[in-house]
Amino acid sequence: MANAKVIQAKQESVDAVTAKLRESATSVVVDYRGLNVAQVTELRKQLREAGIEFQVLKNSLLRRAAAAAELTELNEVLSGPSAIAFSVDDVVAPAKILNDFAKKNDALELKGAVVEGRVIGVEEVKALAELPSREGLLSMLLSVLQAPVRNFALAVKAVADKEEQGA
Repeated sequence: MANAKVIQAKQESVDAVTAKLRESATSVVVDYRGLNVAQVTELRKQLREAGIEFQVLKNSLLRRAAAAAELTELNEVLSGPSAIAFSVDDVVAPAKILNDFAKKNDALELKGAVVEGRVIGVEEVKALAELPSREGLLSMLLSVLQAPVRNFALAVKAVADKEEQGA
């Protein structure tokens, strides 16, 4: 019979992963099979610099946590070795970092993700990875908002220059 302390420790692990799945803006599941130690270390470093938590977890633990978080669709991607990257703040960053790393290292395979409480497939993760960062999107929005004012200012300057030349 299983020891009560072991069962309690496993339940605490499931509860912790469930909380991370619920709190994270994005959680990306990958298959890391075939990566060497140096590659995994580099990947962890890139993720850590972006404020993303990366864990290798047993599929049974992930399944229980997904069920507790009401994300049972995630079970479809939980086969083989699985690691998961949790990002609380940035929706795009984990998908972008993992997708870029997977392009350089064939051994890393994207499996799926949970984005703001919704399970998405590999193609959607790749599409998310291609989006600009939050800062990039804000700068694009700012450019669009500034364009009419800039155009008006250029028109006023052109009229002023024309009148100056005529005088």
